[in-house]
Amino acid sequence: MDAYRGFVMFLMMAEVLRFGQVAESFPQSAFWAFLDFHQSHVSWVGCSLHDMIQPSFSFLVGVALPYSMASRASKQQSTSVMWMHTIRRSLVLVLLGVFLRSMHASQTNFTFEDTLSQIGLGYPILFALGFATERIQWSSFILILFLYGLAFALYPTPGPYFDWSETGITADWEHNLKGFAAHWNKNTNLAWAFDRWFLNLFPREKPFHFNGGGYSTLSFIPTLGTMILGLIAGKWLKSAISSSWVIKRFVITGVTLLVLAVILNLGGINPIVKRIWTPAWTLFSGGWCFLLLAAFYFIADVKDKKSLFFPLVVIGTNSIAAYIIAHTIDSFIDQSFRINISPNYDMLLGEGYKSLISGGIILLVEWWILYWMYKKKIFIKI
Repeated sequence: MDAYRGFVMFLMMAEVLRFGQVAESFPQSAFWAFLDFHQSHVSWVGCSLHDMIQPSFSFLVGVALPYSMASRASKQQSTSVMWMHTIRRSLVLVLLGVFLRSMHASQTNFTFEDTLSQIGLGYPILFALGFATERIQWSSFILILFLYGLAFALYPTPGPYFDWSETGITADWEHNLKGFAAHWNKNTNLAWAFDRWFLNLFPREKPFHFNGGGYSTLSFIPTLGTMILGLIAGKWLKSAISSSWVIKRFVITGVTLLVLAVILNLGGINPIVKRIWTPAWTLFSGGWCFLLLAAFYFIADVKDKKSLFFPLVVIGTNSIAAYIIAHTIDSFIDQSFRINISPNYDMLLGEGYKSLISGGIILLVEWWILYWMYKKKIFIKI
């Protein structure tokens, strides 16, 4: 679990390598184009490796919950004490997400699409489901996706007099979907309408009209679905009869979810869109999360190759610290090298590769900080 979490956090931290800049310098290179694609979010429908960071992180919150609850129960903590910790953790996650989104802004940027905020908004419900049976957990998962999808389907699509200037896109945007799937188009959907009301309740420099990426607050609802899948996986893992039993369950569940998602997408019923976390995306990303967890479990635990993943474990065991470090000190590290080493230290391999040099050094320094915290047993817990 720590290795898988470390892997997804490393993908997030590795954004500083900026493969997109390298790909622009070498436009004929299929290799750099491939890396650029998988270090970027797809425009709307589809999935890249980078798109799997947030669902994996959310999924692993669910996986960890049965272990956390068992640990607290073994310390004779009452349910009320556990609930107090849960509420405090949720608030800290939501506010930390707002804080990170407000960095370098002139005032607090009240927005709730950040990964931490999304997890925090749904975490109390996840905790409540931690006491429930697996049947109730699956029923809750299905109900969440059905009602969320139904709400989008009932919200009207743009009419002939719709003001597209309020959306940040045009009526002929190349990624707009047709037919029934149009209910999930960018910044013309239910979640967009909700944010145009909700986010304007907070003090802002100027009224909120749309999110440029199409992200929304209401995505925390299907994100809760992703966490529920993780909760179920965590219970299976914790109570596994044998390693082969749990791996078989992970693989079968993962493949089933992927097939259902592809059917919904290709059938025009529900598109696979990460940015608004459609039900099909919840199924699709959840399927990959089950398969990835099975792979890491098989290699690290069943085959006992934990040493292969040590660099990732260093990151994964202190994931909140890694998240904060990656969002706060990257520019400080870069500027420190420019001041104390050379203003052009990143030109070692030439203009085309400069982001790899600066990004690589930033990554090494960030990992060294996490390694030092790991050795000193300094862990940020929320």
